[in-house]
Amino acid sequence: MIVAAFPGQGSQTPGFLSPWLELDGARERLEAASDAAGVDLIAAGTEWDADRIRDTRVAQPLIVAASLVSYEALLSRAGAPAGVAGHSVGEIGALVAAGVIAFSDGMRLVGDRGRAMAEAAALVDTGMSAVVGGVEEQVLQAISDAGLEPANFNGGGQIVAAGPKDALASLAENAPRGSRVVPLQVAGAFHTSYMGAAAAPLQASVDVIGEVGDPAVTLWTNSDGTTVETGTRALELVVRQVSHPVRWDLCMASFADAGLAGLVELAPAGALAGLARRGLRGVPTVAVKTPDDLDAAAALLA
Repeated sequence: MIVAAFPGQGSQTPGFLSPWLELDGARERLEAASDAAGVDLIAAGTEWDADRIRDTRVAQPLIVAASLVSYEALLSRAGAPAGVAGHSVGEIGALVAAGVIAFSDGMRLVGDRGRAMAEAAALVDTGMSAVVGGVEEQVLQAISDAGLEPANFNGGGQIVAAGPKDALASLAENAPRGSRVVPLQVAGAFHTSYMGAAAAPLQASVDVIGEVGDPAVTLWTNSDGTTVETGTRALELVVRQVSHPVRWDLCMASFADAGLAGLVELAPAGALAGLARRGLRGVPTVAVKTPDDLDAAAALLA
């Protein structure tokens, strides 16, 4: 089984979209994505600096659009993967890839999600830091002692803490034994109680989706790593996800249980392939960062 993985926020870098615009039809696809999301994604992915594309309202639709353009380019060279999954906002890209919602609905939804989460993040000055290494029980205790919440259980020895920035600084100064604390380039305490205000507007956005299908390929949810059988349930979990932790560690465990033979991470790739190399040792991975990586991804799918 080959799984296509859709990355989450923080994967974007200035100018990363430029080589994708050289593919036939990519510019038109990205223009349609921009219209649906309400963000000039072409300018964001080719001209804007790191600070501008760190803005949640920009980063989320930018990442999902890039993932879907790279996924469609991959499908033009190889058959569909047996399963798909997304990390955080990447789950919306996975829903589109699985046929649960249309491309236009997915881009509108991710635009609304980014704006709702940005508004929730503006209520309190918060952020996120990755705790790499250490004993999980001790890491979780240190996160709690600092007045923070675990936001992402990424597997491969990485847990992301989220909450007030002064508490994150305290955690960095008192890192759990055998660990290091790395600040993340995101603008809020995502996937924690601080995002509670984003749930209602996101649900309203889900409610106006015209057509919802059941997954055409295996679809895992990062809520608990299980597979999702219906499109309705998948969308329920997307709303729940904004204020609950991402369990990518459980997704990777489920991939292994399903007989994972390889993982392809879509653009802007790198983070999930890296986690797979640590948490799923020996499993081949391809990170599709530019169109030059498509041949290797197609070969793995084949």
